[in-house]
Amino acid sequence: MAQTSIPTLTLNNGVTMPALGYGVFQTSPEETRTAVQTALEVGYRHVDTAAAYGNEREVGEAIHQSGLARDEVFVETKVWISDYGTEATLLAFDKSAGKLGIDQVDLLILHQPLTTQFDLTIDAYRSLETLLEAGKVRAIGVSNFMERDLTALLEATTVVPAVNQIEVHPYFSQPGVRALGEQHGIVTQAWSPIGGITFYPGWGDERRSTLKDPTMTEIAAAHGVTPAQVMLGWHLQQGRSAIPKSVTPHRITENFAVADLVLTAAELAAVDALDTGERGGPDPATMTLETYGRDIPEA
Repeated sequence: MAQTSIPTLTLNNGVTMPALGYGVFQTSPEETRTAVQTALEVGYRHVDTAAAYGNEREVGEAIHQSGLARDEVFVETKVWISDYGTEATLLAFDKSAGKLGIDQVDLLILHQPLTTQFDLTIDAYRSLETLLEAGKVRAIGVSNFMERDLTALLEATTVVPAVNQIEVHPYFSQPGVRALGEQHGIVTQAWSPIGGITFYPGWGDERRSTLKDPTMTEIAAAHGVTPAQVMLGWHLQQGRSAIPKSVTPHRITENFAVADLVLTAAELAAVDALDTGERGGPDPATMTLETYGRDIPEA
């Protein structure tokens, strides 16, 4: 069942990463182990989790139980804002690595910018640089950093992020921050790459689903695929990483089966034209310790 033709991306420090990853956002710990096992059986070799998801331990258990060699699976996780700061972020690595049951994390990123306390964000990123230099992580990056955040980070730190994981889908494609990242060799990684499936609670309850968009369904019909597969193909053909999430086995399989899909230039442009400029999740600038801070346990 496993496929090997999913493209890889070479990060700005030479590390290679499968472009298509399996995400576990909003997946309960109870469901995570089985879902990740299914994804690995299908052929995924990149799993994306986060300290704030509360399921790192189950991700690690699924990888261990898969029988795959450690270097066959690219493991990505994120440091939550409550653990920003020089020593706190170093400890955050220890907590995540311990739960995952691994000695080295392939990609460690900051989950959000703290725009109101950006000095803490800088301190946290400098600790990621320390971890990178020590060989405890293979690559470092950020998530949900907009142009202002990314520019400020680049001015204050030494290592250019390898990845910026942001909300990107046909209805919200963020061309500005993607272009800035491209200028600096930063890979854009899309969370909620299939707009209409994974949303933050309380945002966009009246929004249309991209899965039912006439443009998407027309392109899908022309290729004999699903609208979700069209969207994932759109990401991969434009050089992005995408992190789809599902706990349904047939959807996990469908999402992975995009390696041979080739959209025409006109079809890619038609998907690009669907951008509404409206987020599906919260504005990263609204993230503060007062409203979103929470303890990340050590075990």
